[in-house]
Amino acid sequence: MTMTLPEIDRCLRQLRLSGIRDTLETRVLQAQGASQPFLETFCLLLQDELDRRQSRLIARRYQQSGLEEKLTLAEFDWSFNPKLPRQACFQLHALKFVAVGENALFIGKPGTGKSHVAKAVAYQAVLQGHKVQYLEADDFFNRYALSPAAQREARLRSIFDCDLLVLDDLFLARTIPDEAGALLQNLIHQRYKLHRSVIVTSNRVVQDWGAYLRDNTMSTTILDRLMHHCHLLEFDGRSYRLKEAAEALARKTQSI
Repeated sequence: MTMTLPEIDRCLRQLRLSGIRDTLETRVLQAQGASQPFLETFCLLLQDELDRRQSRLIARRYQQSGLEEKLTLAEFDWSFNPKLPRQACFQLHALKFVAVGENALFIGKPGTGKSHVAKAVAYQAVLQGHKVQYLEADDFFNRYALSPAAQREARLRSIFDCDLLVLDDLFLARTIPDEAGALLQNLIHQRYKLHRSVIVTSNRVVQDWGAYLRDNTMSTTILDRLMHHCHLLEFDGRSYRLKEAAEALARKTQSI
């Protein structure tokens, strides 16, 4: 039995083989023009389907990750602050620390690139098929406190289950509510037990975390688990944001 292309298209729709559907006509023309063997053509069609499914999976995981930017380390201006731990950042970008359940802690001045590197590592993890959750710490704690109990439970499950959790700008507002401190301790503790990786970025040195939590014992518990098998990176230097603001102001002044 021979099918027409429209009939084949309908079958592919029913089988949900969208990758083959999208490239079938092109592959048929290529095979005819090159007298390509059937199995070679069939292998190409199967690869088209696999590529399409992988692309859709990555898109779905990116959407679920909470990331709003597809940042990379290649676009980062390393020359602006030469003392930044460039080699250590690229080592994290290789994601071996995720495979073995290690953590990373980025400490340093505002605007020195901590969030950019954390987001770039998180996006690379998405591209490599990992489940990622990116959270702006203060915003997450505030939203979580206002959420219904059922939503809280579902949210925690997704955070516990992911391969890489990023808590960005922890203690940006210096202090967090008491219930947020208990939540932070629970997150770090549960992921420590599961051997799941966490990246934390903060402008605050760890010696002050007890004051921000208003509980030195809780701070010690959090840091004990976070820093066991942890990559500690210090970000020092000038602020990129201030640099960009100054450049924008200079361009505006020149145009007047």
